[in-house]
Amino acid sequence: MPRRGIPKQSADELVRQLLELLPDESVLFGEEDQHPYECDGLSAYRQMPRVTVLPENVEQVQAVMRLCHRMQVPVVARGAGTGLSGGALPNPDGVLLSLAKLHNILDIDPIGRIARVQPGVRNLAISEAAVPFGLYYAPDPSSQIACTIGGNVAENSGGVHCLKYGLTVHNILKIKLVTPEGELLCVGSEALDSAGFDLAALMTGSEGMLGVFVEASVRLLPRPECVRLLLAAFDDVEKAGAAVGDIIAAGIIPGGLEMMDRMSINAAEDFVHAGYPRDAAAILLCELDGMRQEVDEQAEQAADILHRAGATEVRITRDEAERTLLWKGRKSAFPAVGRLAPDYYCMDGTIPRRHLPKVLRRIGELSKEFGLPVANVFHAGDGNLHPLILYDANISDELARAETFGGKILELCVEVGGSITGEHGVGMEKIDQMCVQFESAELSQFHAIKHAFDPDALLNPGKAVPTLHRCAEFGAMHVHAGQLPFPELERF
Repeated sequence: MPRRGIPKQSADELVRQLLELLPDESVLFGEEDQHPYECDGLSAYRQMPRVTVLPENVEQVQAVMRLCHRMQVPVVARGAGTGLSGGALPNPDGVLLSLAKLHNILDIDPIGRIARVQPGVRNLAISEAAVPFGLYYAPDPSSQIACTIGGNVAENSGGVHCLKYGLTVHNILKIKLVTPEGELLCVGSEALDSAGFDLAALMTGSEGMLGVFVEASVRLLPRPECVRLLLAAFDDVEKAGAAVGDIIAAGIIPGGLEMMDRMSINAAEDFVHAGYPRDAAAILLCELDGMRQEVDEQAEQAADILHRAGATEVRITRDEAERTLLWKGRKSAFPAVGRLAPDYYCMDGTIPRRHLPKVLRRIGELSKEFGLPVANVFHAGDGNLHPLILYDANISDELARAETFGGKILELCVEVGGSITGEHGVGMEKIDQMCVQFESAELSQFHAIKHAFDPDALLNPGKAVPTLHRCAEFGAMHVHAGQLPFPELERF
């Protein structure tokens, strides 16, 4: 018998059995208790789970997965809930599995430069724990103060320094995961290489569809001897976009190369008082790190390139406090823009750098067409766009317009040779645009991989990879509108 009573209206055999496996406080089945879990950072999509569980160790995760497999109950794994694509949206018939209580840093190996952590460890906490050894963890999403490593692995998160140091997939060595059947698997290796298929890379970015992550070994890097941050102001957004390509073409690979337009500049300045030039149409933040002599030479070279590209002002930070403040403004841009409208819709597409001017111009045209303002703040160095579409959900059609507008931006990214996502994942948000980026054979392969790991489709069902039938319906809508996402849809 369970250790606490269940109200008659909630008499649920699944809940009863979960209460036998977990402590009382780790099983939430009342509506009021579960409201914090009804959505992730994409709050436009909300859904209450059947039950929420918060296991305290790996064995409890395995027990929950075995029970759900036996009862054929869907499972959605959740990290900190900072995701922006609806990837952690609960299944109304399933279990929401929160990994928040698995939050320990298990080991730091300063010789091997490896940290072994549980999935609920915050991204920033890894670097904070590595400070005594002169090391840090490079991927740094804007939400790094709150987001957890499990979610970072699931979404293949990036951050402002991913241009030089890579995404999560480039900084993960080994992953432990629990299968839908409750087995514990280990993929990857802490050695320089491992035999066989690179399953750790396959798992990174799999959005909770192949397994539940319970441990990760991440790569730590030595803190650079010298860091310089340049701020360049431009009177034209397209000039700033073109300057990005000029810097990379010169052979300079910045640690970070970020761009903000006027709306995001002023929002961040009101919020943080970072000292941004309010009259600029756009700014670039270009960070250089490495040996002191090399950084000094590159800073001078980069400043010259930025001036020649049309920068009206170029500053080089004088000290760490000034550098930290300028980055604080960039990393606070999302919440700062949130003060400009009741709601905003954050997009996440990636394009080749050479198309930045063209795509930014087209986004401006679409903004006028849809009658919705857009703030652009993004990882310019690797072409990862984050247009923030401002709207008011209290106005009947504005959410629908924002979603259609966002879809147009993603399709534009594919049109110029890019991708519908860079680091936020597909989740629920971009599932239709998967039909634009991939053809039927590719989608079928995705489904085959999913079936190999999760034959009963219990893990995060209905997310990330659309069915061919859904793509056929999406294609039919485009045909009706005089467009066709890709020729393969003619055969559906």
